[in-house]
Order: sequence, then C-alpha cells, then structure tokens
Amino acid sequence: MAQVLEFRLPDLGEGLTEAEIVRWLVRVGDVVAVDQPVVEVETAKAMVEVPCPYGGVVTARFGDEGTELPVGAPLLTVAVGAPAGDDQGSGNVLVGYGTGAPPARRRRVRPASGAVPGGAGRAASAPSSLSPSSLSPSSLSPSAAEVVSAAPAAPAAPPATPSKRPDGPVPVISPLVRRLARDNGLDLRELAGSGPERLILRADVEYALRAAATSAPPTETPAMPAAPARSALSAPPRAESAGTGTRIPLRGVRGAVADKLSRSRREIPEATCWVDADATELMKARAAMNSTDGPRISLLALLARICTAALARFPELNSTVDMEAREIVRLDRVHLGFAAQTERGLVVPVVRDAHERDAESLTAEFARLTETARAGTLTPAELTGGTFTLNNYGVFGVDGSTPIINHPEAAMLGVGRIVPKPWVHQDELAVRQVVQLSLTFDHRVCDGGTAGGFLRYVADCVEQPAVLLRSL
Repeated sequence: MAQVLEFRLPDLGEGLTEAEIVRWLVRVGDVVAVDQPVVEVETAKAMVEVPCPYGGVVTARFGDEGTELPVGAPLLTVAVGAPAGDDQGSGNVLVGYGTGAPPARRRRVRPASGAVPGGAGRAASAPSSLSPSSLSPSSLSPSAAEVVSAAPAAPAAPPATPSKRPDGPVPVISPLVRRLARDNGLDLRELAGSGPERLILRADVEYALRAAATSAPPTETPAMPAAPARSALSAPPRAESAGTGTRIPLRGVRGAVADKLSRSRREIPEATCWVDADATELMKARAAMNSTDGPRISLLALLARICTAALARFPELNSTVDMEAREIVRLDRVHLGFAAQTERGLVVPVVRDAHERDAESLTAEFARLTETARAGTLTPAELTGGTFTLNNYGVFGVDGSTPIINHPEAAMLGVGRIVPKPWVHQDELAVRQVVQLSLTFDHRVCDGGTAGGFLRYVADCVEQPAVLLRSL
C-alpha cells in the first residue's frame, strides 16, 4: 500500500532561515532513491544539493526555480510503496529531518494557488510505475489520502468582491505575496484572503491585479499591470524594472555580504593604518622556492605565513568582542579567511588552523577553496569561523583600500598590487617592487601602538623574509 510523505526544506545549518530554489533535479513522476539529491538551492552562504530521505515516486513539487522558501516549507511529496513504519529512511542527516522515521506530523498540502510560503505548488497524477489503485485515496491512510487528493486539486476561486478588512495585522505568510502586492501598489488590507483563517494567498493578489487591470478605463494608463505581465512572477526575476531604475533583490550571497558589512560598520569602531613596503626580496625568495622540482608556492601563502607569525606576536588582533559580557575574547587558534571573488559575488573561505600549516600546505588549501568557491559548492562550514582575514585586492589592479572588517573578527590585512616604483634602497634611488599594506582593526581590542607594531612586523617580513625565519 503506497503512502505519500512530505519532504520539507531542512535546516541547512549555520543559522540559515531560507534558501532559493536554483534548479530542480527531479520532475513529477520521477522515481527517486533514498538520499538522492532532488533540488539545488542557494543559501546565503553556498550552493547546496538537498537529498531526499525517502525513496519512491515524486507526486508534487512546491516552488518554481527562483522561488525563495523558508526552512520548514514543503519541497515535494513522495509516494513510497510501504507504510511509513516500514520505510527505512535516509542514512544521511541534514539538520532539520531525521533518518529512521517519517516526520512527526504531516500537514495537508494546499493547492497550487500559493499555499506554500514563497512558492507555487505543482502536482501531477501518479506515473505508470504505480497502479492507479495503489494511489487512490481509499488505499491510503487518512492523512496520506489527504495529501494525494489535495495536491492535484484545482485552486478555489478567490472572492470576487473582497471587502476591506479591519485594522490589525494582515494575515500574509509568504514574503513573495507581500512583494507582489508592494511592487504593484496593492494594499493587502483591501483583500479578504481565501486561505485558512482568511490567509491571503498569492492567487488572491493575482486575482485583485487582474480585476484592477480589467476595470481600468481604456484611455488611461492602468495603475497596475494586467495579469499576463505578472504571471511570470511564479519565479521571481533576479532584477525587476521599477520606474527609471532596476531593482536587484539583496539575497543569497549578495544579501549576506550586505548584512555582514552593515553590521560591521554599525558595531565595530574601526581604524585603518597603512605602510608602503619593498617586496623585492620577498618576490626573489618566492622565485627561488619555485625554481626547484617541488610544488609551487603562491604569494598568498607566503603572506599568510607572515600573518600567522605576526598574530603570534600580537594576539590582540586574533580576537573578538563580546559586548554582552563586556569582554575581549582572545582566540588560541588562527582560522584565516581570505577574500575570493566569484561569479556569485565576494566570498571569504576559511583556512582552518592556518598557524599550523607551512607554505606548501597553505598553497594547496588556498587553491582548493578558491576552486570550490568558483564552482559555488563551498559548505557553510568552509565559509564561517574565521578569526582574521587576508584580503589581496591587488589582483584588481589597485594599490590601496580601507577594507571593512569581517564581523565578528577584529582585524583585516589588505594587500595592494606589487608594482615597480622608484625607491631609496641602500641610500641610492632604485626601481623596486613596492606594495602598500593596510590594516583595518577594531579599536576596542587594541590601540594604535599594537596595530602599528603588527603592521610594521608584516612590512619587515615582506622587505626582509629572513625576519620571518628568525621568528619560527
């Protein structure tokens, strides 16, 4: 006897509360195996393929590509060939759902008219791999029959003449419904929702937009676009025209960056100091290392070795501030973040225990994380937990910057491009390879003397790599 199980968007960890559907990997009617990836979603930190803990036939999908769903919202339903008690479940675990049993409770799946927050549901009849009788409501348990019978049902028509609701909170769950109404200048208080407890659904908003468009005088410009123009909103576009400009949603990686940088500027009293350094000897040392048959050493790895040595001398900068306890927390391990530009935006992968790695190990880890970042497959764990950030903005062809601290860290070292410049070397004017170094630091953890000492030590190691050898 088949039973329909509902699989919800799991908690992907690291405090993430929503994810955007990027690509469906299965269709209605497909047969899926336990732990088979069924959808690719984009969180604020990474692209993630979400595996389904049930094996069976996909009977419905909820949410089009481009839809943003909150954690806990239904993703799809699966008809399995045995009751839930006999289903073996998944061997893998994502935060938010278990492996040995179906969910503790199942909700009735609402019609495709927008009952799922932020998404549009789709359902189809059972495929030929299951007999019609095996999926008939009479053959299922009462709760399972509700899922099957409700999923393909046509949405009920919204009220033809909505009445203005009284003052008070408007019952709207889906952010997409609010956005659809806001973008079209529709007052949600004017609608009477057709959902449970008068919940305003997406179909209610679209119905009101169609009614407004058809009732507008033909000689006037409609206040709201006709329904066909908005039907494409089943998958919200990444950029929408509004007036004379273009609106680009701040979500995903871009939204996470905006939130973190804004919080950094609000909470951290930062200051920046900088110095020019002669990097000629460092470049010669790297060329000598790479002249052998061993693995090539990257410049970023050498700068990272210098950073970890400097943090050992100035541990104040490898710390964080706990304002609730009014304490500075000095950290005993260096998890080094580094800025990496990708097609999805700026991300900061983290090299764990960078202070214990040599230049060869750092080079390999930087290369691995950079490749993973560009592929968009970094895990949340690889993007969090940093204690200090190294930002090589010289790759963009600029000399200097005042970087914003990667909250909740206490400092960031910025490195500009290395270019030939006139320089006084051994009391003579010469052309040397010069780089500008900048340190942005949290003034709560230290004063200018400590920050200046850190930066001066870094510059000394760049100018004379032997200084680094003496500190090892």
